[in-house]
Amino acid sequence: MTLDSVAPLLVAVIGGYLLGSVPVAVLVGRAHGLDPRETGDRNPGFWNVMEQLGWKAAVPVFAGDMLKGTAAGLVGLAAGGGSTGALGTVTGTSVLPVYAAVAAAMAGHAWPVFAGLRGGRSILAFAGGFAVICPPAFALGLALLAGTSLALRSFAWGTRVAVFSLPVLQLLFAPAAHVAGTGALMCLIGLRFGQAAVAGRRA
Repeated sequence: MTLDSVAPLLVAVIGGYLLGSVPVAVLVGRAHGLDPRETGDRNPGFWNVMEQLGWKAAVPVFAGDMLKGTAAGLVGLAAGGGSTGALGTVTGTSVLPVYAAVAAAMAGHAWPVFAGLRGGRSILAFAGGFAVICPPAFALGLALLAGTSLALRSFAWGTRVAVFSLPVLQLLFAPAAHVAGTGALMCLIGLRFGQAAVAGRRA
């Protein structure tokens, strides 16, 4: 591999990790006199902040954590030459840098350098990054989130259904290889839930 081929990946990974490492939930919690890593389920993310401080305080966490993933994806897109196909879906030389940047942002959220490597489960960082990977599938996922949440009267279930539907929806717009990449990103979320379960049993 040449320097010209490696440089975009380095930019994507480093930029993605640093963006993902911004501890939005911790910053919001501190503004309200609370550290989400020390209360509730100890997960520094949207849901724990909402349960401890309410919706008003949690909205900036929801937006901030999603924007970390989106910003990382855009860094990867720019580093990879900005190659997109129909409806903005990433293609060509941009695919690997975008996926690398989103993966790095998720890793940064999970193990943030700016917060003692004590991070969250990366769901919103993934969702925000997926908005860059496949915008039309992301839009359909938002519609499914709204519809399911209203039908079941549960935002939590709406979120679960929407997130797990994203690879299926992506198949409508992207090749199977890209969908496999999305599945790999989701494996990191599963890893974080597994780690949380093990930590909970030890505690």
